[in-house]
Amino acid sequence: MMSDLSQAEIDALLAGSGGDSSDDSAGGGAPPDTSDTDDILSPMEKDALGEIGNISMGSAATTLSTLLGHKVSITTPSVSVAPMNVIQQHYPLPYLVVEVAYTVGIDGNNVFAIQATDAAVIADLMMGGDGTNPDHELNEIHMSAVGEAMNQMMGAVATSLSTMFNKKIDISPPKVNLVDFGKEDLAADKSTEPMVRAAFRMEVDGLIDSEIMQIISVKVAKEMVDSLMSGGEEPAPAPAPDPAPAPASAPQQSYSPPPQAAPPPQQAYAPPPQQPQQGYYPPPGYGYGGNQMQPNVVTNMPVSPAQFTPLSVEPVQINEANIGLILDVPLQVTVELGRTKKTIKEILDLTSGSIVELDKLAGEPVEIQVNGHYLAKGEVVVIDENFGVRITEIATPAERAAHLA
Repeated sequence: MMSDLSQAEIDALLAGSGGDSSDDSAGGGAPPDTSDTDDILSPMEKDALGEIGNISMGSAATTLSTLLGHKVSITTPSVSVAPMNVIQQHYPLPYLVVEVAYTVGIDGNNVFAIQATDAAVIADLMMGGDGTNPDHELNEIHMSAVGEAMNQMMGAVATSLSTMFNKKIDISPPKVNLVDFGKEDLAADKSTEPMVRAAFRMEVDGLIDSEIMQIISVKVAKEMVDSLMSGGEEPAPAPAPDPAPAPASAPQQSYSPPPQAAPPPQQAYAPPPQQPQQGYYPPPGYGYGGNQMQPNVVTNMPVSPAQFTPLSVEPVQINEANIGLILDVPLQVTVELGRTKKTIKEILDLTSGSIVELDKLAGEPVEIQVNGHYLAKGEVVVIDENFGVRITEIATPAERAAHLA
């Protein structure tokens, strides 16, 4: 038989059971309480910020997918406004915080926060691993790898914003720090200042299924919304004031010009040519005659087809004396034994005694380069305990051009 519980006891039990859910411990529970800051951004502004984040982070996901070699998807964000201390209380986990400053187009900073465990997977993939067994202790090399990935992502975001806002937007190199939101204060001097938080769900090909946050100030958020709404257009100039009305003219009076003397006999008179009005140019082929434009047409002009000298197919004669001027110029000859590609992880694992396998087979001709340009093929020989190369084949012009591509 169940005993009756008071309403206070029921509320206490519900409050206790809601604070230890697995979703909240993973940083993916309900958003922080924003009841006091809901009126800072209107629903339209939140929708606009969500659309901006959806488009820009779509480009960032494509860039990250190329870097990691795995499919990356980032969903449409949920936008909310809350003080920084409230956001940290809701996500008491170690986060890798990447801060990027806008240098052109937007005045402010952009902060991205990604869980340290997810950052470890990204670092492992960047360094040639498969991401299934990452090193959860992030060292300087790991943070540098993640910083480079975030730098590429934010570059893609800036490009998308430039297209959306129709203006140039540049960013500074990112600053990467490892911060424990449960122990450290990210903004001690502005912890109670409202911030705009956009939460994205990020999935990386079965390796990561988590949440990343974008945190910006309300000022930067409103500036982005204004840029999106205006399309980057400059405000139209104010219309010029109407000109003052001209004063009323006095009554016209009759006027008789004084008699002019007749021109002397046999003296020609040509009226001065009239100049076109400022800012107007007549079409080609027209001249000015009196007050009317008359076509200026030239007739009986002899016209003949263009004639060109035929090209000679004879070999060009080389002046031996001119080549002799550069015969003493030194050139650097390089013999390339082979090439290979290694990841950063494989390069760091090299030690004394390690063997690097090249793309050449044993006995295959080596390439001879002059000033870095492919010239010939040859075989390696030994002359008096020194290595040498015996030229076996001179490259054709087509082969040299193929190596330049």
